[in-house]
Amino acid sequence: MRVYSSFKDIVKLVDKTDSIGLVPTMGSLHDGHLSIIKKALIKDDMVIVSIYVNPKQFNDPVDLKKYPRNLEDDLDKLKIFNKIIVYAPNDRDVYNGKEEVKRYNFGKITEIMEGRLRPGHFDGVATIVEKLLYMFKPNNAYFGEKDFQQLLLIKELARKIKLDVNIIGCETIRERDGLAMSSRNKFLNKSERKSASQIIKLLERAKKTYNTSSPKSIKSDILKHANSIDNLKIEYFEIIDVSEFFKDKKEIRAFIACKIGNTRLIDNIRI
Repeated sequence: MRVYSSFKDIVKLVDKTDSIGLVPTMGSLHDGHLSIIKKALIKDDMVIVSIYVNPKQFNDPVDLKKYPRNLEDDLDKLKIFNKIIVYAPNDRDVYNGKEEVKRYNFGKITEIMEGRLRPGHFDGVATIVEKLLYMFKPNNAYFGEKDFQQLLLIKELARKIKLDVNIIGCETIRERDGLAMSSRNKFLNKSERKSASQIIKLLERAKKTYNTSSPKSIKSDILKHANSIDNLKIEYFEIIDVSEFFKDKKEIRAFIACKIGNTRLIDNIRI
């Protein structure tokens, strides 16, 4: 493992490598991130893991301030990997002065769920991902399916900017009780953690009833059950036919976002 804070120090290494994999992260690494890195190492000669909390994708300054950061702990977790390069920059190395967020047109997919509740979020995500793709020109870039709406947009971004890169979705890694691994899980107290384990059960309930009930009745049922869970407040529950937004993607998924106490969590499953 080699660690760099400046892109310029990595350029020569990148130019000499046949196959490059990119794993963008915002740090606070967990086993979900590590599973993505392992997948990339199977496919690529060199894997670049970026650790950078991108301020451009936070529409809530409070959320940005409290986002967990521990570079020393992250690097300790990454010591098990020999063939990776860690890019851990500061804002100056990524953005030039008062550089503005780019504005993108990804269509109606940005008007629902995260796009509706977090104005400007996806523009911020696309801005940093586009930068990283141009910087490192990877053959493959890896993203977790827990942020499935984001994954769809990044695939569309790669198509729009016409870069020769494969955007690869990676399966959500879960705790033993089914809770999707997330950097934010560490904010949950014992009682909240117990409530959070019910998120996957709500999604599985929707999957179980999908073939016998209408989406409207499923949504009503899920909201009713969610209201009975302590500490849990639903922000949205949706069943989405992805082909309505991207015709070449035939897939139906259930999505959920909720607050567990003061901690916001999202999840989804294919149904």
